[in-house]
Amino acid sequence: MIITRLHDGLANTILIYTLIVAVWSFWIYIRRRDLTPQYWGALAIVALIFVLQAALGVVMLFQGRIAVRAVHYLYGALGVITLPAVFAFTRGRSTYREALFYGLTLLFLSGVVLRATITAGG
Repeated sequence: MIITRLHDGLANTILIYTLIVAVWSFWIYIRRRDLTPQYWGALAIVALIFVLQAALGVVMLFQGRIAVRAVHYLYGALGVITLPAVFAFTRGRSTYREALFYGLTLLFLSGVVLRATITAGG
């Protein structure tokens, strides 16, 4: 099915893009630079890709495609809520210190994506 292929391919996209933005976050932190509008845009893209991935997962669920392990759905929800939670925690500040929070969060989300891929089944 096309939805399944999109869902699988988007998981790879999320993993790679999240790791790239994580490296960027650490680079900003090491250089002690403030977060730029370009960085915020990249972070927004990460969040939007997670939302798109979750939406495709919901479509698949309604089509009867059930993940082998129910924890897969928890990982999906975690992917959607984590970045907004960090934004709320940091109160939207743009200093280099927040770059460290986002970098660590993005590494965590990369692990979540890998784990979600494993628990999807197949």
